[in-house]
Amino acid sequence: MIYRASCHCGRIALEIDGEIGPVIDCNCSICQRRGHLLWFVPLDKLRLLTPAADLSTYTFNKHVIKHRFCPHCGCGPFGEGVDPAGHAIAAINVRCIEGIDLASLTIRPYDGRSK
Repeated sequence: MIYRASCHCGRIALEIDGEIGPVIDCNCSICQRRGHLLWFVPLDKLRLLTPAADLSTYTFNKHVIKHRFCPHCGCGPFGEGVDPAGHAIAAINVRCIEGIDLASLTIRPYDGRSK
């Protein structure tokens, strides 16, 4: 299935190809503050519909995750990183997916604060 997602103002738009399984509710300092619920997919399953130059990027701590966000509205629809096996992945903020029913998702807590 192909899902469409965007930032709040719509200047950053993307499509994700896949099936949403369990999503992660991480308690690290950024995810907790921003309220992200994350769905991880291979990076090649994400397609930007807007120019990458329109994105802003924030990194912190070990600087291994690129937190992508809109410089106009501040909304962060996804991040980029590498999984433990070395594969490029995208962490999709499912709250940014159009028409998503959050109550239908399986949400798993993740202790990112201790990592």
